[in-house]
Amino acid sequence: MPQATFTFPAGFLWGTATSSHQVEGSNTNNNWYFWENQPGRILNNHRSGAACDWWRGRWRDDFDRARETSQNAHRLSLEWSRIQPAPDRWNEDALDVYREMLRGLYHRGMTPVVTLHHFSDPLWLYEQGGWEHPDAPARFEAYVRKAVEALREFTTYWVTINEPNVYIYNGYLGRGEFPPGKNDRGAAFRVMVNMVRGHALAYRAIKAIQKESRVGLAMHYRGFEPAHPGLAVDRWVADGLTRNFNAAFLDALRDGRLRFILGGARIPEAVGTQDFVGLNYYTTDRVAFNLLNPMELFSKRTPPPGAPLSDGEFIAHVPAGMGRMIAWAKNRYGLPMIITENGVNDANDRLRPRYLVEHLHQVWRAIQWNWPVKGYFHWSLVDNFEWERGWTQRFGLWGLDVDTQARIRRPSVDLYAAICKENAISSETVARYAPDALEKLFPG
Repeated sequence: MPQATFTFPAGFLWGTATSSHQVEGSNTNNNWYFWENQPGRILNNHRSGAACDWWRGRWRDDFDRARETSQNAHRLSLEWSRIQPAPDRWNEDALDVYREMLRGLYHRGMTPVVTLHHFSDPLWLYEQGGWEHPDAPARFEAYVRKAVEALREFTTYWVTINEPNVYIYNGYLGRGEFPPGKNDRGAAFRVMVNMVRGHALAYRAIKAIQKESRVGLAMHYRGFEPAHPGLAVDRWVADGLTRNFNAAFLDALRDGRLRFILGGARIPEAVGTQDFVGLNYYTTDRVAFNLLNPMELFSKRTPPPGAPLSDGEFIAHVPAGMGRMIAWAKNRYGLPMIITENGVNDANDRLRPRYLVEHLHQVWRAIQWNWPVKGYFHWSLVDNFEWERGWTQRFGLWGLDVDTQARIRRPSVDLYAAICKENAISSETVARYAPDALEKLFPG
């Protein structure tokens, strides 16, 4: 077997990512709790319930697990509805809990990356129209100011909004998977404009409070490849999906012009409002033109042929898409990058070891070109409530028994621990934990 090691730069951030509603539990004052309690909205009528029980303190044990397995960072989110339970009221006790969490990371020698909005909105905002409301950007800014003033002691990394494209497509353009369950292009465009403005206001607020801060957002990038590259219509739908889903929001932060599904707006205040690009990558689709499918921008999406598939065929294993995404973001935006999410639903840890090392190899390759990738956050630390899919998907390095709250150590825990500890992917580690990837990464 060839002996080799792919070493990452000193100071590289190694962590996992979580979000408040998915792990905290007992979260009853936001739009997702309202959504879960409507029959048929969540697969199998699952509910988040106690989730991973972080709000009652189990974050301590999970942070210990992360630190003991050599992670040096963690990405978590704040729950707006806890911090501002009503338009005219702040909850200092909730801020104290988040302060304790961030202090806990600090004392474990881990760098916190804090997301300010991860899909969930306060119920009071939702009842007033959510991000469609013209005052939503200013309301978001007020919340961001309150949170950053309270927590600035413990972090300099802030993610304003997680996956605004997913929030908009699933809530306003899709099949009603996210609240409010609309299919309304006009509403989708208004939400996109307000989220761009909200991000810009948040960026400037954070910079005014904490000059040394590093502020970005986390964009879900999905690869789209034409099923038949020789057909112009397939190339057209692949390009259209890439521009509207992957690029529209980030482009607005680059040049102040939002171009989104037959709409356009100038938002000059958004120019230059990110210090890094957060990139969430899971998979790549082949897309073919389909006139009968307007909800998918006239495309039919299928997994690339031969790609291994996750449980329920939800994710196709296409690591080359990670490399293409990094090249795309580097060439289009020219900013430092952080892989803010990457992972696979895999209850039996069948695919995850190979998925993990082959995607990380793509990150390493990009760094060899001196492309500025500064960190990697695996989704997720522990199985959690996966939105409209409930508890049917298992993305955690650690498994979760929802009834007992017991954590289950999957083999990928030790694989990722070895990589984090070595700051490298070695042939020995791959041979031990992910032998299916050995020949691809270390051909002999």
